[in-house]
Amino acid sequence: MTVKEITSAKLESFSKDFNSDRANIIAANASCENGLMAAATDYKGARKLPDTFSISLKQGHITNQKSSGRCWIFSALNTFRYELMQKNNIEDIELSQNYVFFYDKLEKANYFLESIMKIFDEPVDGRLYSYLNMMPLNDGGQWDMLVNLINKYGVCPKEAYPDSANSISSGSFTKYLTSKLREDAVILRKAHQSGKTVEQLREMKDEMLNEVYRILVIALGEPPVTFDWVIRDKDKKVIQEFGITPKEFYNKYIGLDLSNYISLINAPTDDKPFNRLFTVKFLGNVVEGQKITYLNLPIDIIKEAAIKQLKDGHPVWFGSDCSKYGVRKTGIWDRESEDIEKLLNIRFNFKKGDTLVYGDSAMNHAMVIMGVNLDKDGKPDRWRIENSWGKESGRDGYYTCSDSWFEELVYQVVVNKKYLPDEIVKLLDQDYIELEPWDPMGTLAD
Repeated sequence: MTVKEITSAKLESFSKDFNSDRANIIAANASCENGLMAAATDYKGARKLPDTFSISLKQGHITNQKSSGRCWIFSALNTFRYELMQKNNIEDIELSQNYVFFYDKLEKANYFLESIMKIFDEPVDGRLYSYLNMMPLNDGGQWDMLVNLINKYGVCPKEAYPDSANSISSGSFTKYLTSKLREDAVILRKAHQSGKTVEQLREMKDEMLNEVYRILVIALGEPPVTFDWVIRDKDKKVIQEFGITPKEFYNKYIGLDLSNYISLINAPTDDKPFNRLFTVKFLGNVVEGQKITYLNLPIDIIKEAAIKQLKDGHPVWFGSDCSKYGVRKTGIWDRESEDIEKLLNIRFNFKKGDTLVYGDSAMNHAMVIMGVNLDKDGKPDRWRIENSWGKESGRDGYYTCSDSWFEELVYQVVVNKKYLPDEIVKLLDQDYIELEPWDPMGTLAD
């Protein structure tokens, strides 16, 4: 095939075409001065998506994950603290994200080393080893990974284990800990090749985990085994505990049975039929914990379940691609309100399934649905989102997404299975279809 280069004549033609259109010049002026998304913002978007909702739950203060990939932890603990506040008549509280973060890093280190021991015979430059070695200690996570941590370690109030400088800006210590784990994987691999037994390899792994624990304590502080807690409820009544464990705290003051919650996904791709259960190979954190599982459903069924849970007074954890059609300043996620296509004079015609298959989109952020507006026909037209980017972003920390944005860019919603029809609940008894580790549904929210 003959190579066709970009000639000076073509460049002159491109420039003439651009400058012949007044709209192009105005778009360039606005975008270069203010940024693409700000220039693309339709001022009528706030009118179309007002910050009022027919169903809206009252939450405590807005939390802030700062420079860390802990959104999945923040959003889950935001759902838990809501339940804690309602159950115990408490005005406001924040749970320790750092506590869950510490044990997630420790468990992921163990999970990674155990995974490496399963693939000793895989080539180093093969896709599987390369993929697992790429980000063994990612900050991000999935709902079922959170469930595994809560079931094993419980939770505690933030005052019992506050953030450290390294949890609010996690890049540096995660980078060095990742390097250590990669080196440990090589040591284990070479020890296997030299004839070490599984028992000997696990003894070596325990020493490696001891180092990981030391690094984590230096970076994050040592998590409490027990703690004292005192708070006044809305009626000024004192609630006080002495020497309570994090698991006891969760069971007594939150008490959600997490086995009743199921991850629903909307992944309309040829390899993922609806009404089937899926899991992802080599995806997890707690080795002995439950699998990461999803039930793939049409988006309308997912929305109906989320609305039922909201109507019953409970928030909804969800995962989406928040990188598209939104601006932190406006607090709106909507293709028409953040109209990048009109600004650039193009049209994105990718279908939702194709964006997953071809790597254009995936779940990259977890948040909490705290409200929904139902129109005169009882259908949702906008959703109220509690984010974890601080009160200064969005609408005092909250965002509004259009229902069309929800349909296009929400991939995962977690609900109590009692809000699903009986015929859907029965689908949970089927066998899993295993997806490859690099499948887009294995993307971690951060």
